[in-house]
This record gives sequence, C-alpha cells and structure tokens, in this order.
Amino acid sequence: MRSPWFKKISIVFGPRPPLNWLLLCVVIVLVLIALLGSSSSSALKSVTSVAKSDTYRKLKQQATNDYLELRTLSAGANRIEVSLCGKDRENYVPCYNVSANLLAGFKDGEEFDRHCEVLQDRQHCLVRPPKDYKIPLNWPTGRDVIWSANVKLSKDQFLSSGTRTKRLMLVEENQISFHSDDGTDDVQDYSHLIAEMIGLTSDTEFHQAGVRTVLDIGCGFGSFGSHLLSLNIMAVCVASYELMGSQVQLALERGLPAIIGNFISRQLPFPSLAYDMIHCSQCGIVWDDKDGLFLIEVDRMLKPGGYFVLTSQISRQYGSSVNPKKGSMSTPIEEFAQNVCWNLLAEQEETFIWQKTTDALCYTSSRQKKVPLCKGEDTQPYYHPLSHCINGKNSKRWNPIQNRSSGSLSSTKLEIHGKDLLFHPEDFFEDLEFWRSSLRNYWTLLSPLIFSDHPKRPGDEDPLAPYNMVRNVMDMNAHFGGLNAALLEARKSVWVMNVVPMGAQDTLALILDQGFAGVWHDWCEPFPTYPRTYDLLHANGLLSHIASQGCSMIDLLFEMDRILRPEGWVILSDKLGPIEKARSLAIQIRWEARVIDLENGSDQRLLLCQKPFLRK
Repeated sequence: MRSPWFKKISIVFGPRPPLNWLLLCVVIVLVLIALLGSSSSSALKSVTSVAKSDTYRKLKQQATNDYLELRTLSAGANRIEVSLCGKDRENYVPCYNVSANLLAGFKDGEEFDRHCEVLQDRQHCLVRPPKDYKIPLNWPTGRDVIWSANVKLSKDQFLSSGTRTKRLMLVEENQISFHSDDGTDDVQDYSHLIAEMIGLTSDTEFHQAGVRTVLDIGCGFGSFGSHLLSLNIMAVCVASYELMGSQVQLALERGLPAIIGNFISRQLPFPSLAYDMIHCSQCGIVWDDKDGLFLIEVDRMLKPGGYFVLTSQISRQYGSSVNPKKGSMSTPIEEFAQNVCWNLLAEQEETFIWQKTTDALCYTSSRQKKVPLCKGEDTQPYYHPLSHCINGKNSKRWNPIQNRSSGSLSSTKLEIHGKDLLFHPEDFFEDLEFWRSSLRNYWTLLSPLIFSDHPKRPGDEDPLAPYNMVRNVMDMNAHFGGLNAALLEARKSVWVMNVVPMGAQDTLALILDQGFAGVWHDWCEPFPTYPRTYDLLHANGLLSHIASQGCSMIDLLFEMDRILRPEGWVILSDKLGPIEKARSLAIQIRWEARVIDLENGSDQRLLLCQKPFLRK
C-alpha cells in the first residue's frame, strides 16, 4: 500500500499564465470550492457512502490548493527574471574569480583562494550543460567510465601529462576510462605499501588501525580514494579550483566524494580532530612553506594517533639528506614535524608517514618548543586565517583512533557529543529511526513516473525508476547525519555530503565521527563545487533556517540549480509558507515541482522537484 504521503499532491508547473486568465480561474475555483463545500455538506446530512465523502474531501482540498497557487501567481509574488547563462559559465564556480580577487588587492597566491566577500551581485541565470553533455552512467559503471564532454579536460592536457597518468586513464572519442580500480595497476600496491609502513599486513586491516576517514589532498583523478571506498573507508578529495582538468570535477563525475579547497591562506571548513589519515601524493604543496602553517593545519584536522602520508619527489630529497639513525641534521619539514609532536613511522622511496601523538601532554613538554598552544579552542573555524598555534589539545574528543571501537559510534563518544551539543542519546536514535521511515517514502517518490509529463530525452524510451541513478547526494541541513545512516543501512549505492549550515547546531564533529563525509557551509554563499556535480539535493528545515539568517531563497535555488545535474532531484521539507514560496520559485527556474502533504496534522510539507535537461 502506498504511503499516506501520496494522498495529496498539489501540481503546479509550466509557464506563467496571463493575468486575465488567472483571474477567471480564481473565480471558477471559488465557485468550485463553494459547490464542493455544499455538496459535501449535503452528503454528510444524507446517508452516503464513506468513499463518496472522502472523494469530495480530496477534491475540495485539491481545489483549495490550486486556488492558493493561482492567488500567489496572480499577485505576482516572487516573480523573477530568468535567463540562460552564457557558454563561458558552463563550468562556473562563484567565489573563485582570480581577476576580481586581484582587483580587490589579493596577491601572493591568495588571489587563487576562495573569496566570496568580493562576489558581486549574483546573476539569476541558469547554468546550462556543455553542448554534448550526457547523463552520467549508472554506478558502478560510472566510476570507471565518464563522458568526456561532461568535464573540462582536453586531449592536449592529457597528452602533456605524465606516463603514470596515461597508464591510469584512457581518453577515447567521447569517453574517459579509468583503469586504476581493478587491482591490475599500482594503486592497490601503493595502498598495500602504506598499510605495511604503519605496521599492517594488508590494507584490508586499515579499520583495525582506526582508519575510517581519509582526507585526500590533491587527489588527481580519485583513483586512491576510489580504492579506499572499496575497503569501506570514506575518502574525501580536496583540491584547488582549476579552470581546466579539475581534480574535483573529475572525482565527482566518477561518483567520488570531493570538494574544492586550498592550502593557501585559510583553514579548511572542517573541525579540529576530524580525520584519521591525511594523504598527499604529488599534491604540489610546499609543506614547510609559510613557517609550517600548512602542517599546523594538517595537525589541527588529524585525530590523535592519525597518520600524515606524504608521497612526492621532494620528500624523497628530504629522505636522501636525512638519516635520523646517524644523527644527521633534520630538514625543515622533519624538524617541524617534531615540533608538533609527530613521530616519523617509516620512509620508503618517495613515501613518508608521520603519526600524530596520542599524548596531549606532549605539547607542553620540552620536546614541543617552537609552536605555541592556542589560548582558546576555535570551535568553528569556518575559512578562518591559517592558525599559528595548535588546536584540539583540550578537546573532550581527544581520543586516539586506535582506541575507537569498530562499527557504529560508541555510547561513550555519543555522550561526549551530547554534552557538547545539549542533546540526549535518545534524541540521536529517535532521529535515526525517523530517517529510516522517511527514506522508504523518499525512494518511492524518486521515480519519473510520478511526473506524468516527464520530459524524455530526445530518442530515449521512458526513464526507469532510479535504480543506481542516484549516486552523489547532498544533505544541505544534515543535523545528526540520520539520512546518511539510513541510506547506508538500506544499502543504497550512494554517498552523502553532509552539510552543517552556519548558524545551525554544530553537529559536524558528530557526523565525521560516524565515518561520514561532511563540511561546514554558509548558505548565504555559493557552495565550493562545480556545476552538475550532485544527483540529489535534500534539505529538512533549511528554508526556514536561511530566512532566519537573512539569506535569499532566490539565490539559494539558483545555486541548487547550478550544482544539480540535469534530471537530478530535489527534496525539501519545511513549513507550508516557505515550501509554497520555494515552489513558486522552482516553477520559474523550470523545475517540475510537487507539494506533498504529509497528513500528520502539522503544517510540514514536502517539495519534490526534478531539474529538466535544459539546452537552449
């Protein structure tokens, strides 16, 4: 039997009707409401069937909903001018405008950093896909083969790349194939090498060493991260914005977690003690530059006992000139590693592995001399300037990764988060149970069949239900990460970028401690990703939240359209007022929109939308 969510579906979409037509319809709808009210009243007075009475009730509610929508449209509320962006914006990422940053006075590399403060008034235009754009292949095929027109990578770039890149990636006429995840190349060997260097017999034992989350800096084409995902390890790629051949764009197109981020002048949008391992292979960062500020940032994000893996020709040069056993003079990077209480576990060829201390007292010992401790914990360093001091030492979450119990979040850890965030563990489990129930309804709704007039792609058959059509999911107001947990329990082949909005309850550390991907973000600003990188956007209560923060709903929906792929889905849950406003805007940006009444006695509604495949 279908969920009660299906009992009332208000349908409004398409071009805006003329005002005189709207006024005529308003009159007709008012008459219809009156007639239905009279009819239903008569039916109740007389002895009619329950089914007939229920039918009248539904028709009356449907007419009321249509009247409310017509009243909104006829009043001209939320009317916006919508156009298509130019071809130069096909891969547009706001806040990364180098020319504007230079004019604003940023230099010494900071012009390549994220600067939303110099972002001019947003253009309300729809970013269209490239000419030959195609819907990504279903997972897991889409992990190994992508359409070359979907990413901005030229054959000249590929031909100018190194031998190893050519061995891992094959550029054909209209496809790019990756051969890095089938165990036949050196990615698996490299993963085994890292495991052996930290004292394991195989990379299948990473979990036993406490490694569940990895931040992969400068991830290339995502091959290492893809392999780690096959081992049930959440690897998130972070790489700089690139106009051509973007690592982040390629990784997301393959269905791998990724976000734009720089080691230039600002902290990354993650809390302290966030990751079990931070990895850099040929990532191009000079780690001992700026008096070690980049290494302090790595230390901030690493959990106690976590690993920093560095593979590069530069590190090999360090190794050739350093021999700790013989007492040789340390190079700057190794000397600084000692100052932040890291222990060099092993070195082999071009790969060095350091381990962060598990003893918080190390930072106050004679061993730690040159790097001061921060006087107070920076609880939410959202793109703050890089810190010159050590954070995290006094955190209640200081717990070595080797002491962590396998599987789900431990009760002790949950109690620590509960005390920090003022919630009871029961609230966490109730939230999870809610999302288990909601997910069953969500997945049923994600079918083009609910849209009787679904726009088929030219020459295609009717689209199928979303079996493996959804891979990249963003929960724009993740709270405890309950939707992510429910998706994992249901064995859906998706990953979730859990976004904790600025101004909301800061649950990001709790989300990351569950082994999920997550990030802070201010929804008054654009999200640091490329266009067309997510298949499903979900938000519960976000519309009300951004209103309380003074953000523009129009800007938010245009940003959602930018990062959503053609034929991607949107599910918004909120109160009736914000949902009605969002539906009016969604229609104008050419989304198909449905409002669904949950019929639970509240004014909560679902707004289910699908973005069309828009070309001209």
